[in-house]
Amino acid sequence: MEDLTKTQLVLLFLLMSIVVSFTTAIVTAALYDQSPQTVTQTIQRVVEKTVDAVSSDDGKNDSKDKTVNVITEEQRVVDVVRRVSPAVVSIVATKDLPKVEQCMVSPFGEDDALSQFFPEFRVPALCQKGTQRQQISAGSGFIVRDDGLIVSNRHVVQDATADYTVIMTDAKKYTAKVLARDPLQDIAILKIDAKGLPTIALGDSSSAQLGQKVIAIGNALGEFQNTISVGIVSGLSRTIVASGFELRQLIQTDAAINPGNSGGPLINLSGEVVGMNTAVASGAENIGFALPINIIKKDISDVEKFGRISYPFLGVRYIMLDGDIAKERKLSISEGALVASDDGSPAVTAGSPADISGIKTGDIILEFGGDKPSVGTPLAELIQKHKVGETISIKFIRDGKEQTVQLALVERKF
Repeated sequence: MEDLTKTQLVLLFLLMSIVVSFTTAIVTAALYDQSPQTVTQTIQRVVEKTVDAVSSDDGKNDSKDKTVNVITEEQRVVDVVRRVSPAVVSIVATKDLPKVEQCMVSPFGEDDALSQFFPEFRVPALCQKGTQRQQISAGSGFIVRDDGLIVSNRHVVQDATADYTVIMTDAKKYTAKVLARDPLQDIAILKIDAKGLPTIALGDSSSAQLGQKVIAIGNALGEFQNTISVGIVSGLSRTIVASGFELRQLIQTDAAINPGNSGGPLINLSGEVVGMNTAVASGAENIGFALPINIIKKDISDVEKFGRISYPFLGVRYIMLDGDIAKERKLSISEGALVASDDGSPAVTAGSPADISGIKTGDIILEFGGDKPSVGTPLAELIQKHKVGETISIKFIRDGKEQTVQLALVERKF
């Protein structure tokens, strides 16, 4: 009886082990089948289900599985770079510079008498031995029209006595002509003699958002052509002083911008230019600035229509009011543009649209073309939003009474 009981116990133990093992296998298989998938797989399943749902809503009951290819952010960057890089160019400036060598000369200069007494007395000096063509700078640009219209920074082509060469990604070289240099912005328009060139689409910089992914392309250090860096929009509406310009409404980015990148495009993930790389903050890391493409569009349009870049002119000097200035000048209004001059020159230019319309020193401009000037949006910025010849309504206050005048803007002379 005792032996039989032991046998039964052994059989019972074996049976329980088999049952537990079989149950564990079933549970493990079920859990594995429901385990989390990779991010890309999860996105793909969601997209496929969404497409199937849309198809069902449209009444198209297709029993076949729908397959949607999901493009990762990394792949989008690669695709954009491949598509737009051929339209990004390097711009090299060359110039004939004096070729200087060491030579031996008489220390007496043009005094022939002393030279005769000491004919062998010579000292080393630097003498010019003709000229030599040398590269003096390099930057970037991008093609906006397939017949060779190129945009770059003004400081890249600042030297009017230099010659400029555009180098394509396939190493082809073209002589470039500078059509226009913007007198107020760091923008220049160039032209090369070519047809059927690749171009970059121009986007809308007003739609740029903080955190938006962007790509910078340019001739880094003037040596590494079409260098790519990726970052985000770190700030908007920045104001800096660079290359002798006060630049406003800039896009700040942490995409690496190095010397030589100036004039290259800042591109969104749709492959559209939203800005032109222009400057970096010295003494900092990953703080670069780009001019908004919407400002550049205006220059392109001007060159195409008039062959030059033009700016409207009102003809007033002004001081933007805030609380402190209003208190100092004992004014009842703390916002607007006070027509005044701090350097003793006339606040209203004689013969200007402002002068002809009757605007006087001491007037406070409250509205210009429907917009209110402020410290953040000074009057000059509002003027530049309009075109030469455009009729503008100006509301101002004089002696406590509001007045309105209509005037036509003229072209500013530089």
